[in-house]
Amino acid sequence: MTDQNKKQFQEAEHIANAYFEALTQQLKEKSFAKILVKDLKRHGKQKNKESRFFHLESVVEEHYSYFLKKLSEKGKLNRYLERSITYIYMRDLGRDVTKHEVKNRIKTITKDVQAYLGENSEQELFSLITLYQIAQKEKLESTFFWLIEKLKVVSSIIPDELNKVHAQRKLIKIIAGVLMHEIESFPEGISLQERSRRLDKAVRIGYCYGLTYPFIDDLLDSNFLTEHEKEQFSNLIEATLNQDKIAALNDWQGEHEQEIRLIYHELSEAYTFLKESQSKVNVDRFYQNAYLFFHAQEVDRNKDLADKNYTNEEIYIPVILKSSSSRMIVRSFQMLDDDHSIDQRMFYYGIYNQLADDLADLDQDLNASSVTPYTYYLKHKKNRPDLVNPFALYWTVISYLINNVYHGDPNVRQILLDRAINGLKRLKQRVGADRYEELMDTFSLDMPSFEKLLQKSVAKVNNVAFFDKLLRDQMIQTLKENKKKKEKFHEMSETLRSEINGLLEIEKQKDDFQLNHPLIDAANYSIIGGGKRLRPIMTSIMATEVFQLDKKTIIPLIRAVEYMHTASLIFDDLPTQDNANIRRGRKTVHQVYNSAVAELTSLFMTQKAVEEQTNLASYDANTVLELIQYSTQVTQEMCKGQIIDLEAKGKALTLEELTQLCFYKTGIGFEASLMMPAILAGAKHSEKEAIKTFSYHAGIAFQIKDDLLDLEADTEALGKTVGIDVKNNSATFVTVLGIEGAKKELWNHYREAMISLQSFTVNTDFFEELMHYIVHRNS
Repeated sequence: MTDQNKKQFQEAEHIANAYFEALTQQLKEKSFAKILVKDLKRHGKQKNKESRFFHLESVVEEHYSYFLKKLSEKGKLNRYLERSITYIYMRDLGRDVTKHEVKNRIKTITKDVQAYLGENSEQELFSLITLYQIAQKEKLESTFFWLIEKLKVVSSIIPDELNKVHAQRKLIKIIAGVLMHEIESFPEGISLQERSRRLDKAVRIGYCYGLTYPFIDDLLDSNFLTEHEKEQFSNLIEATLNQDKIAALNDWQGEHEQEIRLIYHELSEAYTFLKESQSKVNVDRFYQNAYLFFHAQEVDRNKDLADKNYTNEEIYIPVILKSSSSRMIVRSFQMLDDDHSIDQRMFYYGIYNQLADDLADLDQDLNASSVTPYTYYLKHKKNRPDLVNPFALYWTVISYLINNVYHGDPNVRQILLDRAINGLKRLKQRVGADRYEELMDTFSLDMPSFEKLLQKSVAKVNNVAFFDKLLRDQMIQTLKENKKKKEKFHEMSETLRSEINGLLEIEKQKDDFQLNHPLIDAANYSIIGGGKRLRPIMTSIMATEVFQLDKKTIIPLIRAVEYMHTASLIFDDLPTQDNANIRRGRKTVHQVYNSAVAELTSLFMTQKAVEEQTNLASYDANTVLELIQYSTQVTQEMCKGQIIDLEAKGKALTLEELTQLCFYKTGIGFEASLMMPAILAGAKHSEKEAIKTFSYHAGIAFQIKDDLLDLEADTEALGKTVGIDVKNNSATFVTVLGIEGAKKELWNHYREAMISLQSFTVNTDFFEELMHYIVHRNS
């Protein structure tokens, strides 16, 4: 610790100690209980006057959109949102919500949120579609692309020992927090251009600061690193904060060097951006608060739960410092103003949230032997009667906020008590009534009148769920569901890919006039050479999962789809076409054999695909004829697309012309993969139209991603020759629109494909994940 940091830490400790003394004095005098008894009685009367909200259980059991819809129908949504937004203004923004101008601002925000919820009631709040549409509205598409790529990197390097869902949630929460502070600092009449610039910067700052939670806080709290590795890593972070520059990661002693280097690289990039994007004043404030936060965390982290000699100050002062400085870091990114009362209010709020969180996490902290006010009190209270009861201190803080900070304001009292009771309701629901009663006995305040009134309030059925908690629960649920869907998608894809690979090899007939003829060898070389098998997988899912066709009966169709696709690839790679040398990770057919064999192999496989369709013996003959007619028309359209592509080389195409070309080359192949099982199943016209719409946008999105990968990936990762479009002077979405424009078009088609799935009457999880795969794939 440098002398300057040491001095600043001591000054912060002095301020925190004064706050702690004020709280413990109220606690000793039990004055807070008398005040809170009155507050709880007023709270009860005020609640009785208001219309009752829904039961808390309804929020859990019903989808959040249904809950909000019911509130809206009963005219309660505005009050519900205003209460929650007021709380956010107090806790996260440090605003004085008793002021007239702040109240008006809250009403405006409430109105905007209510309008947004009404306009987007059918959309998931945390879906990529919703987030991209918000980015489009704010002209932040480039920021969105950047953030999506960064979140992919984070997800890929977070160790499995950490809770990835929890880490993602906290990271998103920090970004939202920085955005809120930035928006609140906007001057009246700010231009759209300036607004977009500042929002872009806020998102990047939020991400960079937010990284510290999974990659420092969570990492050091987990069991992933050894104690020696934790010490090395902590020393690196402390050295960086002390030196005002990134400490070099040289020799690493331990088994997790590779993971640490990846993590430290991301942290270093984030640190550099934070430093270079801020004014000197803001950088200094950031360093000060960051060091306070980190050092207070280290002090807490290095405590031993078995040590019975910690003083109350040693237990609580670091908690006050880390909980307040973590919020002040976010504020340090804003332009400095003279309103020190904001800093003061944010400082007072820190321990309130920390004590609430620590109570909720008590069992988890006990299992980890972590030292928190609750775990330490529970461990040593029998032999240490001097220890401050953390639950009593929690209610003292609430009383202090209501009566000392907000001077008994009725609205603040109502909101804070609602929030505290809501926290206890959630705790009781999560741990069960027996464990809840046990905890309340353990942390009894020895204040019967207050505790009786408190538990009476908790037992009431009036819902006090807050919107931010609703969002938090929904975010966690969405992240968990997305994780499960992604895992299931990859599991199903790999299983089907393996099964399909076993079906594709073309056997030579014993009566062949020339068993050694290269035609079938060339066909098998191309087929067995690898490939994602995306199209036959799509066919299989559409046939068996959507239309419930028998898996065994569609084997010929699976073969036909892959043969058609492989034939098109062989032809596409020819010297007269794209002249590619690598396909599916190895030499193309014309490179191994020759162009004539490749041409004939492609023709052979298109006919083999037709032959396979005639083997669909389990289906009506007329239906099979319809299928063959459709598939041959598709082949013709693909040939047209190839001709258009050849004629377009060296020409400047419009977006419309390029999109049409792309559909013929790629989109129609996607359509065939889904339409052919639909034809076999006798699908309705409306179902076929929905399939056409989805496959159109999915196919074009796939091609745009291919165009981007042609520039961004390498031959080994992509499995085919990169740079071929540039070499051939072919028009692509990148050459027509540029990289950023191509990404926008990619996400536009992603959005339209996802929206089209809403018209399907069956489960579309697989196809939703397919779209995620298309836009996020690296090969």
